[in-house]
Amino acid sequence: MRALRWLVESRGVKWGTLVTGVVSMGLVFGVASDTMYGIEHGANLLAYWHIALAWVAAAALATTFFGSALYLRYRGRFWNRLAHSAGEIGFMFATLTLVLGSMWGKVIWNSWWEWTDVRLVTFLLVWFIYAGYLIVYSATERSNDELYAAVYGVIGFVTVPISYLSTRLWIPTFHETTVGNPQVSANIDPLTLVVSVIAATFLYFYLVGLRINLHELEDKVLRLHAPRRD
Repeated sequence: MRALRWLVESRGVKWGTLVTGVVSMGLVFGVASDTMYGIEHGANLLAYWHIALAWVAAAALATTFFGSALYLRYRGRFWNRLAHSAGEIGFMFATLTLVLGSMWGKVIWNSWWEWTDVRLVTFLLVWFIYAGYLIVYSATERSNDELYAAVYGVIGFVTVPISYLSTRLWIPTFHETTVGNPQVSANIDPLTLVVSVIAATFLYFYLVGLRINLHELEDKVLRLHAPRRD
């Protein structure tokens, strides 16, 4: 628990977010090619943040899974805060992934959305599942029913690996399997992509730290305003 607190609250995370974010933008706009799949368009540069946000969204939702599981095991309030904070940031990153992917897809596929693509459909399912998690958490926070949100956070995570393995489990319409696939045709610069993933990871840690601090501040305010017993 102390290690997690140090990780999300350290000054190094704040500086890492700033530095890697600037370097990522510099590489995307200064080094990376705007030609992908044989199409030259500036919107192709969105792919670097689209992919980075997608991977970090998965890591964030995995944190919700582990935080929820640890809350069910130890009942520590910190674990519930961690699960919810990561779930909120993961949901935000998943939303940005869908938005940026739609904009990029309009250029590459000449379509904002394709219901026949398994990656798109399963990722949208993940989005709905975690929208539901946030609703359940908000309805049960600080009550005797907080276990429902934790159980939901554990069970709902099964949709995440299914989405990320969908291009291997089923035949994809548009999304290619990129990891371990030497035949991938997208012209993506590895250095720019790696730096962008690192930048998104630092941003995730920074935002989770802020959200946990906000949770703790809310708890302090509620304790101050709680009626005193004589």
